[in-house]
Amino acid sequence: MSDQGFTTRLVHADHRAQLEHGAIHQPIHPSTEYAYSDARELAAVFQGKAGYTYARQGTPTTASLEAKITDMEHAQATVTFATGMAALNATFFALLRQGDHLITSKYIFGNTNSLLMTLENFGVELSLVDATDAAQVEAAIRPNTRMVFVETIANPGTQVADLKAIGALCRSRKLVYVVDATLSSPYLAPGRDFGASLVINSLSKHIGGHGNALGGAVTQTGLYDWTDFPHIYEQYRKGDPHTWGLLQIKKKGLRDMGGTLSSDVAHRIAAGAETLALRMDRICANALALARFLETHPKVSKVRYPGLASHPQHAQAAQWFGGRFGGLLGVELHEQVDVFECLNRLRIVALATHLGDNRTLVLPAAHTIYYEMGPERRALMGIPDGFLRISVGIEDEADLIGDFAQALDAARV
Repeated sequence: MSDQGFTTRLVHADHRAQLEHGAIHQPIHPSTEYAYSDARELAAVFQGKAGYTYARQGTPTTASLEAKITDMEHAQATVTFATGMAALNATFFALLRQGDHLITSKYIFGNTNSLLMTLENFGVELSLVDATDAAQVEAAIRPNTRMVFVETIANPGTQVADLKAIGALCRSRKLVYVVDATLSSPYLAPGRDFGASLVINSLSKHIGGHGNALGGAVTQTGLYDWTDFPHIYEQYRKGDPHTWGLLQIKKKGLRDMGGTLSSDVAHRIAAGAETLALRMDRICANALALARFLETHPKVSKVRYPGLASHPQHAQAAQWFGGRFGGLLGVELHEQVDVFECLNRLRIVALATHLGDNRTLVLPAAHTIYYEMGPERRALMGIPDGFLRISVGIEDEADLIGDFAQALDAARV
């Protein structure tokens, strides 16, 4: 199957596994516990043999979804979680300890920013840098640095990290490189392309795509040798060293913390993922058309979108993401425009918080998802009061542009 295309592999994965009764979808397994006729076999599963014991650690349904994500990422293995934030929490808390140093992009999702502040309270040292420049990451490295974390395309400012250079840097310094690929998705580029050790995906976004399921995933690319990482527990140092990190995340992050993805939600996400490529092609085309329109509108002062030639990382994004640039726009209205009045005039676009949905969604970022962090931190991230975060969907292009046109034209200044 490796010679087949992205969507072909994805939509035929289940029925090629020869499921019971010729099913073309992995069934939903609601069972909490899994019984064995031989106590020795039960013990063997607890001791590391492939199998199922208790649904908090996974089911055949979640395992099927994990296999699909691993294939999309051209990777080694995946563990799924109830949300993307659960996946991030599990990764950081399973691998980092008091006194460790974490380097992260200063351009990151608001809830991730909040999580990192919590990590600081637990004694993890934190450096926020401009990750669009790998030299700034290198300058921040200390003797106790253990990990570097970036987003492929930053939420909400759309900054594109210096992904490949940071990957090479982490490889040379033997640092764990964690890449949140939610806004690019594995369809635009698998995290392995950038040298990532671990790839985070919020399955609630593009992969699920329909705004009806929450989920998250951590994928191990197999590029990192965990013998170089000092915090792997002795009981997980077995077998291939490239697998140790994800095993510890599954045990200490999933089993112990309990952020489990349910089988019925996993089934929904897997079904949604089948159309990922189709949806992303439409989303990317719509986003580029809308960005070009908004960039010329007199009531818009700036549009941040990697597909525009004006974007600082346009050339890198074009190369890395195959000429597609995702569905997130950061739009700054002129100071004289009342952001709330403008948004209230929209007739099609939904005023809601979410990303990677079939529907186009917009919100005033400074007044909503980034309100809690305060004006100083917002200024650091480049989020003024008139900043709109737009997640572009699959509507007809003319309707989408027309809706923003009438709302902006009618907005008072």
